[in-house]
Amino acid sequence: MSLKRGMKVQIHSYKHDRSLHRVWETATVLSFDEDTMITANKNTKVIEHNGRRWYTKEPAICFFYEEYWFNVIAMLKKDGIYYYCNLSSPYVYDNEAIKYIDYDLDVKVFPDGKMIVLDEAEYEQHSSRMCYPEDIKEIIDQQMIVLQEKIKNKQEPFNEEYIKIYAKQYQDILKKNKVKNK
Repeated sequence: MSLKRGMKVQIHSYKHDRSLHRVWETATVLSFDEDTMITANKNTKVIEHNGRRWYTKEPAICFFYEEYWFNVIAMLKKDGIYYYCNLSSPYVYDNEAIKYIDYDLDVKVFPDGKMIVLDEAEYEQHSSRMCYPEDIKEIIDQQMIVLQEKIKNKQEPFNEEYIKIYAKQYQDILKKNKVKNK
């Protein structure tokens, strides 16, 4: 099935050992090209590897890359845009879902631009237990630098105006679907 704007897809996150880590049941495709897939979701069911289920609370715009070893979730909260960045393999889309390998390290960015690196202990533990190859660890280190530079320089997608464009597109798709379903 070829991708189309407005189409619903799942997102599957795996670990390096190929075990399924997390599934987002629904995301709406906003844009895609040879390098980037942009989706949006709100109140989406998420299923964890242990079977725990929860729902996302606020609208989110998600950026998946073929070039970079990270993906970015821009969460539109009442007090501003928060970004949650996962160090991960580049994504693939296989007509079933958007898929990537989660490499544990995360960066959270607050509306004021402050950023914190999360899950460093988990990265060290999984790196040892799952035998991350040295070349993967080097790529993750390099991509962490690239990611932090993009954040500091407010490069896409770390730019409020850029996020607002996609948030509007998502709202337009939701309105169009609501009218269609009446």
